[in-house]
This record gives sequence, structure tokens and C-alpha cells, in this order.
Amino acid sequence: MRKYLSIILLMILTVSLSARADEGMWLIQDINSALEKKMQDRGLRLSAGEIYNADAPGASVTDAIVSLGFYCTASIISDEGLMITNHHCAYADIFAMSTPEHNYLEEGYWAVLQDQEKPVPGKEAFFLKRVLDVTAEVEVLKDELRAEGKPFGMRKLSYIIEKKYGEETGLEAYLNSMWSGKKYYLSLYEVYQDLRLVAAPPVSVAAFGGDVDNWEWPQQKCDFAMYRIYTAPDGSPAEYSSDNVPLKPVRKLEISTEGYSPGDFTMVIGYPGRTNRYSSSMETDYEERVVLPVANSVRIRQMAIMKKWMDSDPDIWLKYSDIFFGLSNAGEMQEGEEACLRRFKAVEAKAAEERELSEWIEASPERVAKWGSLLNELKENYAASEEVELNKAYFREALFRGTIIGRTIMRMNSTRNGFDSMKSFLDKGMEETDPRVEKELLRHAMEGYFTNVDSSYFGPYQKELLSMFGQDFDAMCDYVWEGTFVSSPENAARFTAGEQFQDDRLRRLLMDVGILAFNKRDHNQEYRSRILDLQNNYTRALYEMRAEKGTPQYPDANSTMRISYGTVGALSPRDGVDCSWQTSTAGIEEKYSPSDRDYRPSDEFMGLLRKGDWGRWSASASRGESPGRGRGIRPDGLRRGRHAGNPEHRGDSDGCQGNAGLLHDRCHIDGAPSGKLPVNFLTDNDITGGNSGSPVLDAHGRLLGLAFDGNKESLASDLYYTPGYNKCVCVDIRYILWTLDKYAGMHRIIDELGLQEER
Repeated sequence: MRKYLSIILLMILTVSLSARADEGMWLIQDINSALEKKMQDRGLRLSAGEIYNADAPGASVTDAIVSLGFYCTASIISDEGLMITNHHCAYADIFAMSTPEHNYLEEGYWAVLQDQEKPVPGKEAFFLKRVLDVTAEVEVLKDELRAEGKPFGMRKLSYIIEKKYGEETGLEAYLNSMWSGKKYYLSLYEVYQDLRLVAAPPVSVAAFGGDVDNWEWPQQKCDFAMYRIYTAPDGSPAEYSSDNVPLKPVRKLEISTEGYSPGDFTMVIGYPGRTNRYSSSMETDYEERVVLPVANSVRIRQMAIMKKWMDSDPDIWLKYSDIFFGLSNAGEMQEGEEACLRRFKAVEAKAAEERELSEWIEASPERVAKWGSLLNELKENYAASEEVELNKAYFREALFRGTIIGRTIMRMNSTRNGFDSMKSFLDKGMEETDPRVEKELLRHAMEGYFTNVDSSYFGPYQKELLSMFGQDFDAMCDYVWEGTFVSSPENAARFTAGEQFQDDRLRRLLMDVGILAFNKRDHNQEYRSRILDLQNNYTRALYEMRAEKGTPQYPDANSTMRISYGTVGALSPRDGVDCSWQTSTAGIEEKYSPSDRDYRPSDEFMGLLRKGDWGRWSASASRGESPGRGRGIRPDGLRRGRHAGNPEHRGDSDGCQGNAGLLHDRCHIDGAPSGKLPVNFLTDNDITGGNSGSPVLDAHGRLLGLAFDGNKESLASDLYYTPGYNKCVCVDIRYILWTLDKYAGMHRIIDELGLQEER
């Protein structure tokens, strides 16, 4: 009886904690007293000034947070410039370093000695130094430019303002518009260019579960990589040089190995890339019905083609792994976004707010004059452009993006630097692709294009192909492939440009129609431009209504530093399905499959895992827990669900999805089982793309782990936030440290982090 009572109490606690989750990616410089108090009420033990303080270098947590080129986030964790982020943020770098002889993606990379740390050309780390509110200055500048009859768009404003402040401060300056021009903030950064790869686990460990577990829960990924930042001997930023020395940072993050429990406070600080939560119901409906279904239908087949060839040949896997990684990540995200927009009735929710907005507008003659026709105009313009946009979406996805080698041909067609430049593009494209894969992708692209795009858009050569072959896409593909110089390395070697390039059948197919043909059709460009203006007005109207009503609000993500706060907690993705807040190494053992690349870490890694020597990194060692704490029933991370009792069930889109194993009659309630190592955990922090690699911090600002993913139920969040379903999937810092220590033997890094012990 006590056992079941404890289960019920824990589930009630979990539900109550989830209900307290707060939406918001708040501007780091705008932590006001109300937001500070709200976070402290949830458990924060720091003041706002200890999180961000531009006037006291080294005094705040944000001094240790780094943007990696505004596509990922990282953080400084040692006094020697050691920086940690996600493995998938380093994927392209590791891919570029890999060769068939040294495949660092599959083998991992471990700089056991400091002189083995590998330089990464072109990689930059941005440290935020200060954020300035320049709204008044920008408005004056806009008025001046308008009076002079000069353009005053964002590009022009950014050029003038960034140039001024860059020259005054010696820092990199970036101007950002918030709420479609209601406010303007200028961010100033110190930028470092000498970054070197220090550590990266094999992809089989870092991305365990691969594409199947992506955007799912439970997961068991060790998604981390480490770089070191180097400076000139005087400490200033510098290009790579063998004379450079490790950065001496003004601040580093302290690491906590104490672990966490459900309800514990967490905050995520990083650089979320893009959200569109101020979108109208019309825009959301357009994304759900038009854009996303087209992209998803085309990309699913593209990924299947690539994966089939990649699984058959290691050389093809190495060539396409980076492309496939990006495509699959975006593809699964968009597929989930479409499903979640529909499931959570995002269009209806936004329409309800628009009724409130309409009432607010109608309550003021001044607002009626400004926005009285706004909603109707949005509806009319979206309706007028939809048919052309649907055809354009199929053109873009099927033909324009349908092959990888096609991008090479387009680059060659656009170059103005003659034969040598064209040949350079060609050689690189042939080296990075495989003709067998490309031909099958072309076959898929042709069918997608010719069966979905209205024939009135086709160019002369495309109509000629259609008259020759009709719907026989096998024959059509064979014909085009026989007449292209990219069909084999031998044909590419005989490339001479001139008429040969102009007459190439694949070039003629791809270049026969351009995007302008769609934009010019039926005044579509005018409709789309009008929609953009109307959407900006919609954002400003929504902002003003919320401001007048005292509703706290934050601007859409735009790669500026943000903070979100939440708690550790479980997930109930569907009715009758409950998932734990933590996974462990038990899940890796359960999912391991020697015949499946996605679930096949090396024998060495699995041997260490089964040995169970966690040392001081285990949950019990970290928190002094009793051996019984966390004792659960497999499968890892799952509780009783509607599929309970079916040992063959492998999950579907209705529940805890993926090759996660089986939902049993009994329940996994606590965290890591006794004798196992915590691996991943869940919080309800609000994140999006760009937050990858962001530090997940405890109430004292100490590092608990790294954000690396969201759950499938959260994938509408770029357009619409759904309380209770938006989760942040994190890798536990203890799993990272165990991998460095026990698997990789990177004892020098453990020592550098101040975590050394007698060996």
C-alpha cells in the first residue's frame, strides 16, 4: 500500500510542478524586479545582478556564456579557456576533420595532450559585453533618413548604428529589432577566432539512438564536445598562431556533481535563434496546411534514400553524414511541428486572441484608424497568394533542393570567374557526393516536381521532357542522367564548360525555371510584401494591447542572449503515458543492437558500461543517497502507459516514441536505478534552436548539464507555446565527466576542472 501511495504522491507532485512551468525566453538585460522575484520564488538563489552585470566584468554568470557564431551556445568551464557545447554543434567541424583513415565521427576525438588540440578554421566565439537600448536613437535616425528620401530599412539602420558603436568601442556591434520595431537593442561582443577541438565522443555515443530517438523522450545521448579558446600572448583576440596561449577568462562556470530532483530550479542561458510566437492565426494556418506538409512529404523520401545508401557503404556514410544529419534534424522537427500545431489547436488559440485584439482595437477611434482593417487584410492576402505559394513550395523542395549535386551545378551556373572556378566547384561537388545516390535522389525529385507543380509553370525543356516520357520517371531520369557530366567521375573529368555546360541535360532541367517565375505569377510578390508589412503591424498591435493590459511579454527569439527558468520534472506526452524525468545507462543497455548503427556503441564502450564502475560520478556517490533510491523497473525512463503489457510494442507517434524499448506493466518512477549512471534529464525550460549547448544551471548558477534537444510535443513552440508539454532534454554533466574520465582517459581535463582525486 505504501508503495502505491508513494507512486500517487510523486505523480501529483510531478503534475503540480509541470503546471507551474513558465513560458518565456526573457532578454538577459531586462531581468526586472518582478521577473527576479518570480525566479526566486521558484528557487533561484542569485540576484539579477549576479546573472547579468555589464558594469562588473566577471561578476555575473553570463560572462561565462558564449555564442558559437549564433547557431549554438557554449560556456567556459575552466581557467584555461576550456569551453563545452553539444556534439551536434561541433558535428560539421568533426566531419571536416575526418578522413576514411581517421574518421573522428565514428572514433571520437580526444586530445590527450594539449598540443593535440586541433585548430578549427573559421570558428568564432562571441562573448556578450553589454546590451544598449538604442530605440530613441534609431527612431531619430529613421526620421532623418525618411526626410532625406533615403531608405530606412533594417539593413541600412544596422549598418549606420553598428559602424558607429563598433568604432567607438572596438567591439563587434549587432543591432536587433524587437517586436517588429517597437524597441531596438544593440549588443556588443568580444570575438575570439582561435578555437581548437579538445574532445568529442564517437557519434554512436554522442548521438545514441540517432534519427529514431531525435526529438523523443526517453533519450540516452552523451551530446557534448569541448573546445579551447586561444588568444595572443597579451590575452587579446587573435587569429590562429602557434604562439597563442589559452584564454584566461573573466568568469567560468562551476560544475555541480550533486545532481538534482523533481522540482529543483533550473535556468538556461543561451542564444535561441528564432521563434515566431507573434504570428497571426492566418500565418499559423498557412504553415500548418501549406508549407510544412510539402516539405515533410518530400524530405521523408530524401532521407530514406540517403539512409539506405549510407547503411550499405561506409564511404557513402562519411560523405553524406553531415548532410543527412542536418536534413533529418530539420525534417523531424518540421514533421513534429505540423502535428503539434494541429494537435494543440494553435490556429484556434491564436484566433481567440485575435478576437480579443479586435475588441481592443474597436474600443479606440485612434486604434481603429491605425489597425481597423488589419485582420481582414491579412486574411485576404494570405488567401490570394496560397495557390502560387503551394506550387512554389513543391518547386523549392523537390527540384531546387532535391539533389545535393544540383547545388554544385547551380553554383557553377552562377559563377562569373570562368572555367577554373567552375571546375573547382565541380571537383568539390563530385568529391562530396556519390553518383548512385544522386541519381536516385534525382528520380525522386522529378516525380515530386512533375506530379505536384501546375504544368503552366514548367519551362520549355521541362515540357519537352514531359512530352517525351510522360509519367515514366524512371526513363526520364535515365535520359537526363546519361546526358550530364556529373553522372560519373570520368564524365566530370572531361568537363570543358562552354557548350558542354549549356547543353548538359541536368543543368537544363534545374535552370529551366527559377523562383522568380513563381514570385511574378498573379502579383504574388506584391501579396507577399503586403503580408510582411501587415504581419509587422500585427506584432506591434499585439505588443501594445498586452502592454496596456499589463501582460508580461518577451520578444521573439532572434539570436540575442536570453534566459528561461523552470524546474526538473517528468513528462506525460499522451493520455495514459507517463515518462520519468531522468534516464540512465540502463537504457543504453536495453536499446543496444549490434545490427543497428544508431544503437551500436563500440564493444569497448559497452564493456565499460556493463562493468558499472561509475566511481564518484554515480547518483549515489554525488548525493549520498541510499542504495534503494531510484530503484525502478525498466525500460529506462518509462512508466505505465496505454501500451502497457505489450512487450513487443516499440512506440508510435501517440506516446513515448522511438526505439526506446517497451512499456511494461510496472512503472519506472524515480531517477537512475541503483547501480546505474544518470544520463539525460528533463526540465520545462523554454528553449528553441540556438539554445543547443546552453548550460543548464541550478539555483546557485552551477552547471548541471547541457540542453541538447526538445521533445516532439514541444515542436509547435516556434509558433505557439503549449504549457505542460514543452520540455528541454539535457545531458547530465556526470555522464559527460564519466565518459571523459573512464572511457577516454582524459584525466588532464578532469584535473583542469578541479575535480581530480587520487588515482
